[in-house]
This record gives sequence, structure tokens and C-alpha cells, in this order.
Amino acid sequence: MSEIHVKPEGMLSLQTIAMPADTNWSGDVFGGWIVSQMDLAGAIHAERFSKGRCATISINQMTFLVPVKVGDVISCYTKLLKVGNTSIQMEIEVWDSHDSSRPPVRVTEGVFTFVAVDVKGNKRQIPADVKEKFLASQSN
Repeated sequence: MSEIHVKPEGMLSLQTIAMPADTNWSGDVFGGWIVSQMDLAGAIHAERFSKGRCATISINQMTFLVPVKVGDVISCYTKLLKVGNTSIQMEIEVWDSHDSSRPPVRVTEGVFTFVAVDVKGNKRQIPADVKEKFLASQSN
């Protein structure tokens, strides 16, 4: 996980509104719904980065910090951490940004790993030029 910070880091990959159907009996949005939004955001970033289909293979270090309520606008930010031959590990943060009168509030974060797959679902190599570009950006 990254150190504590007061504003989103990474690329805005998905933004959506929490709706009544997404809540539990207490009026809070289901954690599973939030995780699914994170997974979608990560898949968008991973597939664009790797130039093809990707599948989620692990989620770890999930931490829920504050509840999400109906009407909250959540923003999912993705940041690449590691790129392997076939896999991509990224940090995904969710921020509540529905009220422009106050700073965004971090809702949750987690580390997701995706694997690049071909049309048959078999692992595929991440293009060398894409991987090299990422590695070069990390050495700066």
C-alpha cells in the first residue's frame, strides 16, 4: 500500500453513483458492490495497458475505511505497481467525491493482480514495448 495521502493517486479509471439497490439493510452500500467497481476499474486499466483481455487472479490487502451511502459518487483510481511477463499488479483506491464543497474522502483501497489472457483464456505475454515503457517510467 502507498503511504497515507490526502488526495487520489493514479489514473481515474471509473466513476459511478451508489444506488438504493446497492445497499444493505443498514443503508450502507455493500462492500461487494464496491469491490466489483474496483475490479471493473482495474480491468479497464489492465486491458488498455496490456492491449488485450485480462482476468483478475487475486485481490489482497483490502481495507474499508468509511461507509458509502446512496447517492455518493465514487471514483476509482488505479496505479500500476508491478508488471511481469503476463501479469499486472495495481493499487486501486476508491474515493467519495460527490460533494464539491469538501475534499474527496478515501473509502477503500486494495491491491489487485490481473493476468493477460488470449481469446481462449490462456495466459499471453504483455507486449514487450508496453512493459519496457512501464519499467522506464519507474526508473525516473
